[in-house]
Amino acid sequence: MRSASQFPPAHELARRALFAFIVTFIAARITVFLIMARRIPNLYFFLSDTHVHHLNYGIFLLAAVGAYTLLATPGAPAARRAAFVYGIAMALTFDEFGMWLHLGGSYWQRASIDATVVVAAVLAFLAYARSIEKFEARHKRAFIAIGVALLAFAAVLYHTSVYIGSAAGPHLRELELASSP
Repeated sequence: MRSASQFPPAHELARRALFAFIVTFIAARITVFLIMARRIPNLYFFLSDTHVHHLNYGIFLLAAVGAYTLLATPGAPAARRAAFVYGIAMALTFDEFGMWLHLGGSYWQRASIDATVVVAAVLAFLAYARSIEKFEARHKRAFIAIGVALLAFAAVLYHTSVYIGSAAGPHLRELELASSP
């Protein structure tokens, strides 16, 4: 049985997972776009004629990390690595959230971006929020100010993404259909 003092704090593990999540999400989006635009070779994995989407890799990685952390009770270095792999797995899975929400849908669905933002926000909250009891009055005011700013930013981002989605969405869908085998 591991002692709590040897195990990294949750916020440290969440930071590692958040970092891996963001980097993997960006890399996956760029890679898919470059493949669809035929700027790089087709790196997709096919089983017979079936394209195995990267959400499947994420699901298998999530299962492996979950089993490992439950059954092996890793020490601090291994827990840090597991948190990093967890972030990668979450990004691969939630990058295609729209496709598992709307089976057979387009990769460029808005639901995937929305789910990714929610997951990143939860990881960021776990990584950077301290216990409310330890907040002083000035921390609470700053927390509220940041929260209001984030809500305003989210509103602007939402309206901008709707506009961009209506302008670029048909082109991305056309690109996706053109790259299908």
